[in-house]
Amino acid sequence: MAQYSAPLDGVFVALADPTRRAVVRRLGHGPTTVGDLAREFPMTLPSFMKHVRTLESNGLISTVKSGRVRTCVLNRERLALIDDWLAEQRRIWEERTDRLEQFVTDQEKSRQ
Repeated sequence: MAQYSAPLDGVFVALADPTRRAVVRRLGHGPTTVGDLAREFPMTLPSFMKHVRTLESNGLISTVKSGRVRTCVLNRERLALIDDWLAEQRRIWEERTDRLEQFVTDQEKSRQ
């Protein structure tokens, strides 16, 4: 699990904020401009740009500037990092519950 530590921590920190999660959810539908994204949130553009920079610095989105317009694109591969981590956690807990089930079953059989 140490292989995930630094990158995974940054992804979770970035996704800890509801505004940033909403941006990721919106970008899941396709690329859009910073201006269009910002209109959906009740904050100033400079405040919104802090969220964009956090998502970008943690690799969840990328931005491309064309003239005066900056377009945001979701980096789906980065989200796969979370998928991998969750799959590992699920496997660990399933193994633990399987062992617990086996223990309980063995205890019941030994009482009979």
